[in-house]
Amino acid sequence: MTLAINCDMGEAYGLYRCGDDEGIMPFITLANVACGFHASDPVVMRKTVRLAKHHGVGVGAHPSYPDLQGFGRREMKMTRDELSACLIYQVGALKAFLDAEGMPLNHIKPHGALYGVAARDESVANAMADAAEVFGVPLLGMAGTKHEEVYTKRGIPFLAEYFTDLDYNDDGSLIITREHVGKDPADAAKRSLRAVQHGTAVSVNGNEIPMRADCVCVHSDTPGAVDLARAVRDALRPWLGKETAASTSAAH
Repeated sequence: MTLAINCDMGEAYGLYRCGDDEGIMPFITLANVACGFHASDPVVMRKTVRLAKHHGVGVGAHPSYPDLQGFGRREMKMTRDELSACLIYQVGALKAFLDAEGMPLNHIKPHGALYGVAARDESVANAMADAAEVFGVPLLGMAGTKHEEVYTKRGIPFLAEYFTDLDYNDDGSLIITREHVGKDPADAAKRSLRAVQHGTAVSVNGNEIPMRADCVCVHSDTPGAVDLARAVRDALRPWLGKETAASTSAAH
């Protein structure tokens, strides 16, 4: 596994716009493309895939709970079978657009509330794994949670990510907000480098917490996302394409 910068994108819908995908794409290596259940539509999905192809960026699916009005940031009660079917449906739609462009599906990363629930609920994490097995691709998630425990137990390649524009609790859990707030690009870059080089992060209360970072995530709907992505890319440039210490350790 090599270090990557990933971004949740393709989150426009109809006439509504969300994030500057064109501005961000040159500064990332992986795009997590919305699949229509929290944002996006067929035209947006195709446009985003083509944009990623133009910039040589790998594309993964970014499925969510079926919560278009809540942007996928509200928890929903679904059985494992219901959820896995919902995920396969979404990923399959994106894969069709990738097939049309001659591109492979690179990975799957759950969105919003689904991401958070899968981190602590074994049944939901297994539903994610059920979908990933269908497509034979890695899953992105948080180290030290049900993401890593369930995915690796089932033999699914796992990439741990650090969120440069979100905060963490003292126990290392992610604080998923309904609306993202802007972050200082220089500080975000410094924190990202710390996570990659030293395997640590700073909690919202200023405490040091362990943080494995195989990839660093920037959200396209964070205010000032383009400047933030540029700063993170510049700081991590020497590391891109290299194995992180955490990745090497995990592989062995």
